Amino acid sequence: MPDRPARPPHRGPRQRSRTAPAQRTRRAEPTRFAAYSLLRAVADGAYANLEMPKIIRQRRLEPRDAAFATELAFGTLRWQGLYDAVVAVAADRPTERIDPEILDVLRLGAHQLLGMRVPAHAAADQTVGLARTVVGQGASGLVNAVLRRVTERTLEEWTEAVTPQGGGAAALAVRHSHPEWVVSALRAALLGHGRATPDTVDAELGALLAADNVPPRVHLVARPGLATVEELVHDSDGEPSTTSPVGVVLRSGDPGRIAAVRDGRAAVQDEGSQHLALALAAVDVPDGLPARWLDLCAGPGGKAGVLGALALEAGAALTAVEVSPHRADLVRSSLAPLIEKASAASRPVDIRTADGRTIGEEEPAAYARVLVDAPCTGLGALRRRPEARWRRQPSDLATLGPLQRALLTSALDAVAPGGVVAYATCSPHVAETRFVVSDVVKKRDDVEVLDARPFLRDASGAPLADLGDGPHVQLWPHVHGTDAMFLALLRKRPDA
Repeated sequence: MPDRPARPPHRGPRQRSRTAPAQRTRRAEPTRFAAYSLLRAVADGAYANLEMPKIIRQRRLEPRDAAFATELAFGTLRWQGLYDAVVAVAADRPTERIDPEILDVLRLGAHQLLGMRVPAHAAADQTVGLARTVVGQGASGLVNAVLRRVTERTLEEWTEAVTPQGGGAAALAVRHSHPEWVVSALRAALLGHGRATPDTVDAELGALLAADNVPPRVHLVARPGLATVEELVHDSDGEPSTTSPVGVVLRSGDPGRIAAVRDGRAAVQDEGSQHLALALAAVDVPDGLPARWLDLCAGPGGKAGVLGALALEAGAALTAVEVSPHRADLVRSSLAPLIEKASAASRPVDIRTADGRTIGEEEPAAYARVLVDAPCTGLGALRRRPEARWRRQPSDLATLGPLQRALLTSALDAVAPGGVVAYATCSPHVAETRFVVSDVVKKRDDVEVLDARPFLRDASGAPLADLGDGPHVQLWPHVHGTDAMFLALLRKRPDA
């Protein structure tokens, strides 16, 4: 169910807007227009987490209004599947027969009525005003009629009404607002990674899907040597992470107002992502290896920021590779304070626009540590990027799989004998995780798979709990409170 501070009062079947037609809103209220703008930008391919701050700045929304617009937009994206089923019944037509602009307006109205503590009359009135502004007077009648139908049932009643009978993936897909193929893929991932058995998988799957729909708290990372956890806690409404030794969890507030974040000495980063760089840096490597570390897929720069800071502390240089010029610029911007500090220490940070698949051939055995944060479906980060569940398709795996294998192969070629490669994805899908690693490793006799579990430590220094049987690590939102990050650690044999 949509996450909210408290259950709204029951809305009976006869509740209607009491506003007289002549008094109803004629134009869009700024927060709702901002939320609508985000939905349309996402429909055009934008990433919600990157686009929303731009819209807030452009609309000059105050913090309270920005929070409302964000909750409205992101909640609508999360629960789009359920709301579409509700709208189809209330409109008495398939959503495919509703213009996309009108459908987005109706989704926003449904979320206000069913998923937020917005009075029914205000939700309907403001949504009709939004329709008049963005679509025109002719659409407002349809929007008003559909929303009147929506108010006739509570969220629980609508959910029961639109959920397919018989259970299974189809029912879970509607009830938890995920595409059916994603539900099936996550079920297979829970089984494939050993998190669940056939007897327990249904309960685990329900908990995982529910966790995807809970808005996550903001996690910060104090980049080692540049900022400290104590500094971030002092300068924010945050608390030290119990999961990551370099993490802080914000209770509230805009992270952009924190000096260390503005300066690039700290950054917004999920705790699961923090662990990837920390684990790679923690593995022992033999003396005499090149004092060079490599991030093979560095954009937009979050993991490279932590890895580069750790490299500098270890007396090593960092090379960050990104195939997209735009994303390479983001890496350069993100790492600016690290680049300055590294230059002063004569340990350069080299940011290249290049194809990671060719680095192993061009620079064989040149690095002591290599991180491959491979492009993936992102199914492990659906709570932070809710639009990804509607954007991705099963066919994406056919394109991503060969790329992931090529990048891992290149990384193993680029690492020196005795060195370590970390292969990571923000997806638990077995086709992007275990299958990729096993397919690459079985073709090589110069690689050994390490047990990654001892290298993930919580803030107290103790091994992170609930990591399964190894050797790979799969984190889970409903277990660890992080994105569903996968990590495999591979060592090139010293005698290779």
